[in-house]
Amino acid sequence: MDEVNSIIQSGDEVRESCGIFGIFAPGEDIARLTYFALFALQHRGQESAGIATSDGQKLQVFAKMGLVSQVFTEDDLAKLSGFIAIGHNRYSTTGASQICNVQPLMIGSGEDALAIAYNGNITNSTALHKELQEKGYSFNTTSDSEIIANLILSSTEKEFTAKIRYAMRRLQGAYSLVLLTKEALWGVRDSLGMRPFCVGNLNGHGWVLASETCALDNIGASFLREVAPGEIIRIDKNGLCEYPEPSDKHALCIFEYIYFARPDSIISNRLIYDAREAMGARLAEEHPVVADLVVGVPDSATPAAVGYSHASGIPLGMGLIKNRYMGRTFIEPEQRLRDLGVKLKFNPMRPLLEGKRVVLVDDSIVRGTTTPQVIKLLRGAGAKEVHMRICAPPICHPCFMGVDMATRRELIAAQKTLPEIRETIGADSLGYLSLEGLIKAIGLPKDQFCLACFTGHYPLPVQLEMGKFSMEYTEEPSSSTADNLAG
Repeated sequence: MDEVNSIIQSGDEVRESCGIFGIFAPGEDIARLTYFALFALQHRGQESAGIATSDGQKLQVFAKMGLVSQVFTEDDLAKLSGFIAIGHNRYSTTGASQICNVQPLMIGSGEDALAIAYNGNITNSTALHKELQEKGYSFNTTSDSEIIANLILSSTEKEFTAKIRYAMRRLQGAYSLVLLTKEALWGVRDSLGMRPFCVGNLNGHGWVLASETCALDNIGASFLREVAPGEIIRIDKNGLCEYPEPSDKHALCIFEYIYFARPDSIISNRLIYDAREAMGARLAEEHPVVADLVVGVPDSATPAAVGYSHASGIPLGMGLIKNRYMGRTFIEPEQRLRDLGVKLKFNPMRPLLEGKRVVLVDDSIVRGTTTPQVIKLLRGAGAKEVHMRICAPPICHPCFMGVDMATRRELIAAQKTLPEIRETIGADSLGYLSLEGLIKAIGLPKDQFCLACFTGHYPLPVQLEMGKFSMEYTEEPSSSTADNLAG
């Protein structure tokens, strides 16, 4: 990672794992459509991108490190012929950020050949990897995707749907995935529905699968519905076939609403923008303050800042301008520039801020490293007071389901009281949205979500294999357990 990128990525951002897309559309330019869909899903992963296609006879794949716009050229897309494609944007949570782990991955040969693109985290991957190795399966990557694909191929079932179902029953964790065989496209979602996944129609004769509805919008496809938790979908020349396996327990990651998903996406019939605006309004009700200006930390907190402003009557201002390209620069700064930190990412609007009492709205505080720098920026630009308001409850527990959220020891809310956090970040006041307020803002039943990062109650037993530590728990860890997990 280059020096500037390390400055940007070492902050408080909560990072998700990947974006996936699949399309079955004879007669369409499937590689180009997949490219545009991946462009819409770029926020879900910026480390690598790839597309695999099938023309009914052979599978081919092109994948490299970098952003979608950096990976593909016109010549690359022209070579990816066929009528089925899958695509992937990667942010690594399991497996290093290196070329061998870019997706889609090609696994198997002959009639067993398949390509896979996956979003999530398999918590029992080490045990499955060992089991498959003992059966003679070899591995060329360090990602969960190769384990899933080989697990499918290892099944003794005859029919491919049954092979997938066998693998699903062996896998523990969160996943949505697309599979490509020579003649069919497959979509799979874990039984808890922890990762978002939807299906759409293209021009009446094509079908698409995507992590978010914004990818459908980008290529002119119409949204049909979400892939149900535990469901397998097969799309081939005969159309779309559904293989549901209803689950009475759901656990969608609530951070899709807080941060991950694009504001123009719809999840569980709720527009993400509306949910975030409602979070801001609830914040204003729970944590009112006398102030002159509401400022959202761009871009994810902008809708919440709008909501806070509307509910409180305090004017909204664009007090921070985001440098949208800083995170991907390849310029190595001199040592003396390393201290610039967040200044490389945000620039304050002094004429708007000078002499003002500011309400600063952000989506979350994770480690508490970036927030103090942002507040310092506002004060340096003349803000008289800075009142911090956070759209998520305090994050006290790590995530083991594919979200890069730091260890327990690194989480500021797990180590400090509210007054201590306020003092650490340098705010005049601090207010977190309550869990009840968050649920009400989203407008869906509480039992539909995974809330483990707030409560410590995980939706399934988590097999932790971190160095010498190996344990399972479903309840809130004790302090000694937290110390062990932090390693």
